[in-house]
Amino acid sequence: MGVKIHVANHPLIAHKLTVLRDKNTNSPTFRGLTEELVMLLAYEATREVITVSKSIQTPVAAYTGEVLAKPRPVVVPILRAGLGMLEGMTRLIPTAEVGFLGMVRNEETLQASTYANRLPEDLTGRQVYILDPMLATGGTLIMAIEYLLERGAKDITAITILAAPEGIAAIESAFAGRDVPITIVTGALDEKLNEKGYIVPGLGDAGDRLYGVV
Repeated sequence: MGVKIHVANHPLIAHKLTVLRDKNTNSPTFRGLTEELVMLLAYEATREVITVSKSIQTPVAAYTGEVLAKPRPVVVPILRAGLGMLEGMTRLIPTAEVGFLGMVRNEETLQASTYANRLPEDLTGRQVYILDPMLATGGTLIMAIEYLLERGAKDITAITILAAPEGIAAIESAFAGRDVPITIVTGALDEKLNEKGYIVPGLGDAGDRLYGVV
């Protein structure tokens, strides 16, 4: 099946991204914009969400519509910056179950490791949406996807605000030929990574800009 890449090309997304990238945009504005952006990206990302038929009565007639299938989708923000995307996602899918994954990147080796995990032990047959603002080297996201696949996830979509070509290439190479659908939905595909592993032109460190430097 391989990896499907979707760059959400929309004037509202482009506008909000420009303000988000601006170094003069403060944390409260940055957080609000992130929430709005995630709602727009999540709208794109949930096109394949599984639904089932449901018969209801409108004020006028009987009607058979669609509702989200059970088990419910699982939303997994990658700590800490992914938390800034959670509100926008749960506004769109309030019934989703939320898990958390803490991953840290070693600045020397750029390798990711897991330090926290609050997830359903068994994700068999579940659709999972990963939230992580920046797809840079791809190391964190590859590790997160592997972690979720090991627990039985059958369909994984990662929602990122920005992506670098190097990160996309790493994901494609890591999951080429896997029989589980993996999709990356991103607000923009940027130019490159710099020597520190930051996306250029990017928006700096998403966690710092969301929450201040800690």
